[in-house]
Amino acid sequence: MITYHKVTDIFCIVDEFCKNFEKNTKTFIIGKASRRPATMSNSEIISILLLFQISGFKCFKHYYIFYVQRHMNKDFPKTVSYNRFVELSQTVIMPLTMFLKTCCSGSCTGISFVDSTPIRVCKNKRIKANKVFKGTAEIGKSTMGWFYGFKLHLIINDRGKILNFLISQGDMDDREPLKKESFLKKIFGKLFGDKGYISKQLFEILFIDGIHLVTGIRNKMKNSLM
Repeated sequence: MITYHKVTDIFCIVDEFCKNFEKNTKTFIIGKASRRPATMSNSEIISILLLFQISGFKCFKHYYIFYVQRHMNKDFPKTVSYNRFVELSQTVIMPLTMFLKTCCSGSCTGISFVDSTPIRVCKNKRIKANKVFKGTAEIGKSTMGWFYGFKLHLIINDRGKILNFLISQGDMDDREPLKKESFLKKIFGKLFGDKGYISKQLFEILFIDGIHLVTGIRNKMKNSLM
C-alpha cells in the first residue's frame, strides 16, 4: 500500500528536479513546441512511474486504471486515459533517466553485481521491415538468443539498489562498459558477473583499480582469483 506521505515525498523531490531540469535545458533541447500543454505535468507522470515500482502491482495497466485513477485521484486529479498516459510517458524519458542517474543511485557496499538484458525493438521476424530506430538499433545475442534492439547494462549492490546503468546498441560486448571509467566510478570491492564477463585482460585492469571481478569459469580454465 502506498501511503500519502510516500506520494508527497516522492512528488516533491521529482517536482523540484523537473523545475531545475527544464530551467537548465530549455535553451538547447531541440523539438517542436506542443500546440497545447499536456493535462498532466512531467512531475506527475514521473511520480506515477516511480510509485509503480513500490506499489506491488506487476501489470502497469492494472496499476494505473484500478489504483491510480480510483484511489489516488486526490493526489493526481487530472489523470488522462491509459493510452494517452503511455504516449506522455515517452516524452519524459530524458528527465526520468537523468533523475534516476542523479537522485536514485544507491551506495556501493563492496559487493556488487553486473549484468545486461536486451531491450527488443521488435520481433525477429519483423527486423527487415522495422523502421523504428533504423540505423541506431543493432542485432545482438543474449542468453535467450538473437534479438534486434539495445542492451541495458546494470550494476546493483547486495541490497538490490542501482549503482549505475548504461544503454548501448544490441551488438556491444557485455565487457565493454566495464572498460569505461565513468561506469565504474563508484564501484569498489568485489564485482560479480556471469561467464559473459570472462576476460583475463579485463580482470587485470579492474584488479589494479581495486575491483575484484568474480565470474564463473569454463571447463579446463585456470581460476584467476587463485
